[in-house]
Amino acid sequence: MIKNINFLGVPTRDKLNLFVSVGIFLIVLGFLDVTLNTYFKTNLTSFLPVWFSYFTPLIFGFIGLHYIRIEFSGNKTLDSLNKNINSNWFNAILTLLILFVLIQNIPPLLNWLFFDADFIGTSKEECSREGACWIFVNVWLKRFIYGLYPNAEIWRINVSFVLLIGFIVAAFLVPPKLKKYIIIFLLFVFPFIAMNLISGGNFGLEWVETAAWGGLSLTFIISIFALLFCFPIGMFLALGRRSSAPIIRYSSIGFIEFWRGVPLITVLFMASVMFPMFLPDGTYMDKLVRVIIAITLFEAAYMAEVIRGGLQALPRGQYDAGKSLGMGYWRLHLLVILPQALKLVIPGIANTFLALVKDTPLILVVGLLELVGMIDMAKSNPDWLGFATEGYIFAGVVFWIICYSMSRYSQSLERKYKTDR
Repeated sequence: MIKNINFLGVPTRDKLNLFVSVGIFLIVLGFLDVTLNTYFKTNLTSFLPVWFSYFTPLIFGFIGLHYIRIEFSGNKTLDSLNKNINSNWFNAILTLLILFVLIQNIPPLLNWLFFDADFIGTSKEECSREGACWIFVNVWLKRFIYGLYPNAEIWRINVSFVLLIGFIVAAFLVPPKLKKYIIIFLLFVFPFIAMNLISGGNFGLEWVETAAWGGLSLTFIISIFALLFCFPIGMFLALGRRSSAPIIRYSSIGFIEFWRGVPLITVLFMASVMFPMFLPDGTYMDKLVRVIIAITLFEAAYMAEVIRGGLQALPRGQYDAGKSLGMGYWRLHLLVILPQALKLVIPGIANTFLALVKDTPLILVVGLLELVGMIDMAKSNPDWLGFATEGYIFAGVVFWIICYSMSRYSQSLERKYKTDR
């Protein structure tokens, strides 16, 4: 039977079982060689020259994938496998390299992250250092979430975010007639109520200066306010850049190009250090407010270009149809143009929002300690020196969860509004 295999030709469907059997055997042999060599220091091809035996798993796997690469085999699993990861020789090699790297690195990584890690304790001395010391994160968790906010007043932050989540959930459950009122309340009223509750100074609440705000809660506060304000500002800038009035058009172009041409870290530094110098004597603006304004204006410039792309994608007929119905400029754009344009650029809007959230750690340069800033402070504590890795991994996981959730929501909006046309 083996002599009937054409080793140099293309595997055929008429000998499907034979080719697949030999292919799977060679693939398994390649993976077995990598596994034994990595974890048991055993080389199946040790009788071969060292330089050659190093590549034998890749050779076995490559030949095996070649044998199972049978077009229209009739087996759905095999056809799907060939279509996605084994469509040609390059994809086959790339697949094998990725899988071999994962085999060599995933188990040690899991050992460090979980199996050899320390989770329970209150001090550095209780960490074995064989694996990750998650005791560091556990001890500092409250600071990572709330910053230097007074412990006795943390309930105010919790109440604010619980109310926010409650109103968002209610917006999805109530009838459409009530939904718009909840959205208006969330956009224009609730942020200021929450800020007054967190900052205090009214209704008998203790005043907490913004310098004490920090951690993940500060990340959310800055992100939410910047998201709320950068979108409408960006929308008006996009419309202004397409305006027929030269003053409006060139002013919008100048604003957009200026803010897109400077790094965010420079903008934050100017807002924190230079801007107060230009204020009249006796005028004070809180540093956090200045930072939110700076990030909002910076991201609005990028948002404007995203929305402008959607506006340019619409055919001229949409404008003519609206004008033929007697619509004015604002009615035409609010009821006809913008709803269609925004549907087309949902991925771009989501991408800008994700970038905004991930840019918030830069506020560290102006002395505001959000999540990453609190980790930097904790790692420099004499009692916890040498545990920065665990802190940054924790921050990375948190940011990934936030960004992935936003990404999934944007994808659901794309499906809902059929942006793929």
